[in-house]
Parts: sequence; structure tokens; C-alpha cells
Amino acid sequence: MATTALVGTIMIDCNDIDAMVKFWCEALGLEQKVRYPKYVWLSRLSEGGPALAFQQVPEPRMGKNRIHLDLVAEDPAAFAERVLELGGSRVEDHEVEGFHWSVLADPEGNVFCVTEAGQ
Repeated sequence: MATTALVGTIMIDCNDIDAMVKFWCEALGLEQKVRYPKYVWLSRLSEGGPALAFQQVPEPRMGKNRIHLDLVAEDPAAFAERVLELGGSRVEDHEVEGFHWSVLADPEGNVFCVTEAGQ
């Protein structure tokens, strides 16, 4: 009997499921795969990796999310600009001993980070 598990899906609670699906599909180049009332699964984040999914909930997000995505991009600045064009926002930038990353937020305020691939 196995005592470990794999991450199959990263589920994000949201209020406007259609807006969130549109934002994340466009931001990450994903496709909508499965839709049920109040639930949408997108394609896998990478081959063999978890899928990104959304669950529509009635309550708004309260406070800072306690888990977030760390994304890598060949051109983090260009990716951040694309996030802004899609309705996201820039929260803050960080630099620690030559390691730089930006904290961004999706249209509902869920934060995520982006850094250069290979850092």
C-alpha cells in the first residue's frame, strides 16, 4: 500500500470562474479540458505535471493566499507586462543575492511569482 501521493491538480477558489479561466489560459498558454457547474480543469502545467483548475465559491478571497505558483519565464519582464495586459497586477519585486523575482497577482488578487528560467 502506497503512503505517498502525487499532485494531480492545483485547485484555485474564485468568484468569477470564466474570467479566471480566460486569464490563466492566456497567461500560460493552457486549454480548458473539463467543465462542470462551478468547476473547470485546464490542461497540465507541464508534461506529467499537475493540471490547473478553478472552483467557483461565493465568498471573496480573504487576506494573502498561503500557497502560490512560482513560474519561470525566458523573459520575466515581458511575461509581467502580459499579465498586466490580461488584467493582473504587479505586487512587488524582490532581489536576494542576485536572485530576482516579481510577485504578480491574477484578476482576483491571488499572488504568484515569476523569475527567469534557469535561476
